[in-house]
Amino acid sequence: MNIKEIIQQKINNKTKPLGSLGQLESLAMQIAMVQKTDTPKLIKPNIVVFAADHGIASEGVSAYPAEVTPQMVYNFLNGGAAINVFCKQNGINLSVVDSGVNADFNETDLVIRHKIAYGTRSFLSDRAMDYEQLMQCFSYSEKLIRSIALEGCTVIGFGEMGIGNTSSAALIVHSLSSLSLEQSVGRGTGMDNDGLKRKLEILQKAKDFHGSIEDPLLVLQTYGGFEVAQMTAAMLEAYRNGMLIMVDGYIASAAFLVAYKINPNILGSAVFCHCSQENGHRILLKELGVTAMLDLELRLGEGTGCALAYPLLQAAVNFLNEMASFETAGVSNKA
Repeated sequence: MNIKEIIQQKINNKTKPLGSLGQLESLAMQIAMVQKTDTPKLIKPNIVVFAADHGIASEGVSAYPAEVTPQMVYNFLNGGAAINVFCKQNGINLSVVDSGVNADFNETDLVIRHKIAYGTRSFLSDRAMDYEQLMQCFSYSEKLIRSIALEGCTVIGFGEMGIGNTSSAALIVHSLSSLSLEQSVGRGTGMDNDGLKRKLEILQKAKDFHGSIEDPLLVLQTYGGFEVAQMTAAMLEAYRNGMLIMVDGYIASAAFLVAYKINPNILGSAVFCHCSQENGHRILLKELGVTAMLDLELRLGEGTGCALAYPLLQAAVNFLNEMASFETAGVSNKA
């Protein structure tokens, strides 16, 4: 038997009706296949939150001012954000990366210093970053993920913080999928109807300015934030290191979409932790052919969906490794 058949037989022989653990069985199979063993282990789980500012935020695409980005990074560093609470609850290590925040942090702050610049340029009139900056994003993240992998981590999630980044995600998704711009644009941090209309008009102007772009790296260079670009690179490096990848909400899924367009094989290593309330997320997940683990009407970001879904990954691994088989339990299987 090949490894997939061995894992499937092990799942089928547990003391339960065939398929009765539903999606947990699919998760167990996926995790085992990523690790190429029928005894997978989730070791040193880590969520990396990338933070950066966006030039497009100055155009009025967010309900919150740009200074919220550094303020929230300080909140992460002080342990006060939702992601801190959920990571602590579930025993997950949290890493915070300054990818391009428009502020300087103190030398004593426990932030990973991968700042490219103090925010991107506004993609309403320019590409968000130049090619050298994009390549620096990739270099930083590749080194970071390799170092985390060397510590023994087998499962990693990604979150973000950046006022304006739902606009970045919307144009990335629109450019690299079948979603229309209207389908791709959502309320972000909670805009009212007038704000949403204005946001759509601004993003349409940006699309008209840049025209149609299909190359994933050029799309990332044109519309991406530094945190989105570093997340894309981190996902690709996590795949190369054989890690299970936890994908958070809409912005993380936009970063994943770029990674997927660069290397479609990454899809097998990714679990999509939740379906957010952002307009295009559900449609994008359907287009990718994946099912989100949770649907809790979340729209926070930060990797919170990853932290909340992690216990389900633990349950999938634990039933595969610890649940008795019909033979060991002395339970009669069906005839």
